[in-house]
Amino acid sequence: MSISRRALLGCAAALLACGVAWAEDADAPLDLQTAKKMAAAKEKAAPNLSGDEIVAKANAFLNDTRFMSADFVQIGPDGKRTEGLLVVQRPGKMLFRYKPPAKMEIVADGRSVAVRDQKLATQDLYLIGQTPLKFLLSDHIDLAKDTKLKRAEIDSRAATVEIEDKATFGGKSDITLVFDPETFELKQWTVIDPQGFRTLVSLFALDLVTKPDPAWFYIDDRVQPNVQRVR
Repeated sequence: MSISRRALLGCAAALLACGVAWAEDADAPLDLQTAKKMAAAKEKAAPNLSGDEIVAKANAFLNDTRFMSADFVQIGPDGKRTEGLLVVQRPGKMLFRYKPPAKMEIVADGRSVAVRDQKLATQDLYLIGQTPLKFLLSDHIDLAKDTKLKRAEIDSRAATVEIEDKATFGGKSDITLVFDPETFELKQWTVIDPQGFRTLVSLFALDLVTKPDPAWFYIDDRVQPNVQRVR
């Protein structure tokens, strides 16, 4: 599998653990009594939601969010960390703009997803339906009906929904979505592609209000020598 395809499938759809969004407790040693109190406080604060309620809240956030921009951190299958800007306008439009020294850009214009390698001056085109991007780009999604729901659980730190999507290019992908347990804003996702490669993307500084510039989602899909069409 080419690097660009692997990036697309992981980005989830070519994409994604965002660096990690959930901060760990301090490493300083704790006495047993303090540790028990902290554990009890976390358990007490954990929301009490059923699996169906978790999925419903996740669906509500994804379906209600029409515009989204965020800084992201991506950890690829090789452990390499990259950063950039994610911009989404639902349905169907998205931009992953990576910061230098990365030379990749991923754009969805409502029909296709283009993976641009600026270093090689190439562009691979995919149908949106071939990528694990549906949870970001579909006009309406029901995670329990549109994919295979594997688990939904919540604690004081995160609400987690794991799904399996069999419609992605190359076979099935496993996708784990992580939401804030109170607001249910999307914080992180992990994609394991059909080849078993894992990509983690974490989101920071979400803006759910500002309408993106339409020019960000333009794909020049005219046939050129350096353009590959993948169907």
